[in-house]
Amino acid sequence: MSGGSLEGIKVIDMTSVVVGPLVTQIMADHGADVIKVESKSGDVGRFLGGLGRTEGMSPKYLHLNRNKRSISLDLKDEAGRAVLLRLLESADVLLWNIRPASMERLGLSYEEVKRIKTDIIYCGMFGFGQDGCYRDMPAYDPIIQGVSGVADLNRRMTGAPAYVPYVLADRTTGLIAVQLIAMALFKRERTGQGQSIEVPMYENMVTQVMTEHMYLHTFEPPIGPFGDPRILDPLNSPIPTLDGYICISANTNEQVFAFFDLTGRPELKSDERFSSISARFQNVKEYFSIRNESLRSKTTTEWMKLFSVADIPAAPFNTLESLQDDPHLLEAGMFERVEHPTEGPIWNIRPANKMSGGMRQDFFAAPSLGQDTQDILLEAGYTEQEVAALIASGVAQQHDSNVATGGV
Repeated sequence: MSGGSLEGIKVIDMTSVVVGPLVTQIMADHGADVIKVESKSGDVGRFLGGLGRTEGMSPKYLHLNRNKRSISLDLKDEAGRAVLLRLLESADVLLWNIRPASMERLGLSYEEVKRIKTDIIYCGMFGFGQDGCYRDMPAYDPIIQGVSGVADLNRRMTGAPAYVPYVLADRTTGLIAVQLIAMALFKRERTGQGQSIEVPMYENMVTQVMTEHMYLHTFEPPIGPFGDPRILDPLNSPIPTLDGYICISANTNEQVFAFFDLTGRPELKSDERFSSISARFQNVKEYFSIRNESLRSKTTTEWMKLFSVADIPAAPFNTLESLQDDPHLLEAGMFERVEHPTEGPIWNIRPANKMSGGMRQDFFAAPSLGQDTQDILLEAGYTEQEVAALIASGVAQQHDSNVATGGV
């Protein structure tokens, strides 16, 4: 077994792209046995994440699917569905991210699955909650960013609506799903009861946006506008220095007053516009303008040394190109070179968190489509002859992980 807090937990993963694979990657990194169930064409994330060395093994897919096993099944065929039901007999968690109506058409509603495994944790992630009129609408990350108000936050800062350029809604929803599954497993450990979990992307992102930006509309009647002006100010961004940019966030009086001293403006400490947290909040545009203008006089390195001594929160500005050379990440071993059986040398992103109770000890590279089909079927109790028949009929698909399907 692999070690980790979830050692001994078996997850049947019917998800694709980002939101679900992120959930099961985290669970796998903590020791769960994740069986990735894919159609004949495979997880669409194999192709959406950019062209790699081998077709169907995109960079994004490689980063989101380590430590999992893959079985390829035709779930529209009754024999393929029967295989999935057999896998569920020994499963702890079933995770899916298609629309609920599609799960019902496959005969995989919670009530049907619960008849197979009474204590199953059945977790569905989909675009919209089932209590509103959007319940049947399809959704991807950009749809949710637009409808939940995320894109409007950029409009308020820049004048034009824009998506955050990484899959924010998928990743936020995925992290929330991990928490809910862990809580459900904890309750099952105490009570023996499984449960169904619904994790809608829309409602979760609205919660994230509006707890930040309902602002003075929190009160009834409203006592001011929507939107936290400190966060939405266009100057709330990396600040130009003499040779680049720096990121700084001085909030307490001690931090701000030390900043005023270092930038040669000690008189601002007694300026009624900036002498308290509430005063700076009320005059955030003026405060940001003075702050940003002050930092143009020295290099980023010079400011970092001064801020470090004064204990003012600051960090250098990184680009995508500079992250792999960041001295902190180098010392932490954040990026590690590993050998993939079909893709050759790749950079793996090490799990960011540590647990003193241990994590997974072994490492499985992201699997090729159907790489583990035969082994998984044999573990489920099928004979070698039955496995061969399922593969020959096309109900199941086996791929040799040691043979690349494309060139460099």
